[in-house]
Amino acid sequence: MLFILKLAVLALFSISGYILGLQYGYENYGAILGAAMGIATAYSDRILRKIDFGVIIGGIIGIAAGLIFAGLILMPIKLLMGEDIAAVTFALKGFLGYGGLLVGLRKGKKITLASIFSLFRGNGMEENLKILDTSVIIDGRITEVCEAGFIEGVFIVPQFILRELQYIADSQDTIKRARGKRGLDVLQKLQKMSNITVRIVEQDFPKIKEVDSRLVALGKLLNAKIITNDCNLNKIAQLQGVSVLNINELASALKPVVLPGEIMRVFVLKEGKEYNQGVAYLDDGTMVVVENGRKLIGKNTEVIVTSVLQTTAGRMIFSKAKEEAEREEARAAR
Repeated sequence: MLFILKLAVLALFSISGYILGLQYGYENYGAILGAAMGIATAYSDRILRKIDFGVIIGGIIGIAAGLIFAGLILMPIKLLMGEDIAAVTFALKGFLGYGGLLVGLRKGKKITLASIFSLFRGNGMEENLKILDTSVIIDGRITEVCEAGFIEGVFIVPQFILRELQYIADSQDTIKRARGKRGLDVLQKLQKMSNITVRIVEQDFPKIKEVDSRLVALGKLLNAKIITNDCNLNKIAQLQGVSVLNINELASALKPVVLPGEIMRVFVLKEGKEYNQGVAYLDDGTMVVVENGRKLIGKNTEVIVTSVLQTTAGRMIFSKAKEEAEREEARAAR
């Protein structure tokens, strides 16, 4: 269907060019020029698809502002030099028009449909918008971060996220149902905070099936950041130029720094993956691997940190039991 439409556009422009060419005796050139314009028009969707809406608007505003400014400068020049200033007019309009175009194209990347609508509502362009993901709502730590004043502004909750929360809250599985209800309680708590505005939006993308892709599309449309705990959503959003605030990354950055040689007291909970290892956990969930700690399972013990491994999933601490490390040092000193 699209191919037929493009052929129709090409034919229409070619015929129109031929008819206009007849009036001036250049019917062949008219048909060729019309066909060229028809091809450009038919395939303009490929060019426009790659250009952001804000860049187009910014470019138009920029070049218009440049030409208006040039006209204002030319008024006193005409009074002084007369009307014969064609070269000055051409140079000034060309310079300021092109300069305005470049500035408009660069600044236009920040313009979105949402920012234009907000201007008509009387709000500024920057509303500090942040979109909440299902994972970060259910997690609940977002409320503590907001209460501490580290995050503020307008929180956007799409209807499709609310539907997903409701679906989880109505699940037959007890754990899922509890998680869904916790998420709804977290939203209610956020709505009551004075430094936070929670806004429910109807905007949806029916052609996009995955919830993560919908969130990214909404982030691009509203020029908003996404708050999440999901590593995959984090990567997808960053690849498409959408800013992400990851609560897990924030928690990881705020963890106390543990250095090799420090002594900690831990409770060895279970056996590790490697032979004779024991595994303990800190209060923040950091895994502590205790070498030769299998015999210490179920006991509180002091360990000495031997190394720290930082991964995308979090931080892992490798250690030895203090008594064992001291025995090794004594043997080495002999």
